Amino acid sequence: MAFSQRERNKGPEILWKGEITQPRITPISLISFMKVADLIIFENPDLVAINKPPGLLSIPDRKGIEISLKVLLKEKYGEIFTVHRLDKETSGLIVFAKNDVAHKLLSRQFEERQTKKIYQGLVIGSLTEKKGSINAPIAEHPAQNGTMIVHRKGKESLTDYEVLEDFKIYSLVQFRIHTGRTHQIRVHMKEAGHPVVCDSLYGDGKPILVSSLKSKFKLSKDIEEERPILGRLALHSFQLAFLDADGKSIELEAPLPKDMRATLQQLTKRKKA
Repeated sequence: MAFSQRERNKGPEILWKGEITQPRITPISLISFMKVADLIIFENPDLVAINKPPGLLSIPDRKGIEISLKVLLKEKYGEIFTVHRLDKETSGLIVFAKNDVAHKLLSRQFEERQTKKIYQGLVIGSLTEKKGSINAPIAEHPAQNGTMIVHRKGKESLTDYEVLEDFKIYSLVQFRIHTGRTHQIRVHMKEAGHPVVCDSLYGDGKPILVSSLKSKFKLSKDIEEERPILGRLALHSFQLAFLDADGKSIELEAPLPKDMRATLQQLTKRKKA
């Protein structure tokens, strides 16, 4: 496990960047040796910011069977408060409060849209409009539990997007969400006709294989089946900005994880070929 973080002061703002490099293992075995401290990007007496790996629940689900990040943090800090959450397969920045006062302060900022939330993700296909906004209300699906849809009677939902790199078969897109609806980016990209890669709920759920990107790819003789280079929802919580108790701006950043970086590297090689 390798972890690095650095701090950069720029006037009233603080920018922290943290990166984790993780082996290809299941979430359970990942947690068995991982120390929560390895995932911390920033913390102070009021809050802790984590670079959540994919495959780990943010908070306990209803079944309570799988381990969650909140449970791990409670073991470390004793008391911990949920401010927001990420989907299980989404990686990247998530913040928890350490006390009730900080919880109320941070929760209010999220509820009143005073935070800046930036995501990066791979979507299927090439977008005609390389930059724009999707303003489409989102509601719960009337028949499919846990699924959301765009519906005129839904809650206001606004997502800004910008294509960072067009690979034709896929596109790397940066998103800013102004509202925090369940599955907002995933639902909006489905509506736009470009679902997030490997999204089994709103897309085709297909993983990305190196063999699909390299024409001369050959599987090693000692390997029976090719493993996906990217086999989970290709969405990452990249940047988050909010105010601390003193009104000082805190900006956090978590670089793309290894699986997404490796995929982008292969897509770049394919584009140049």
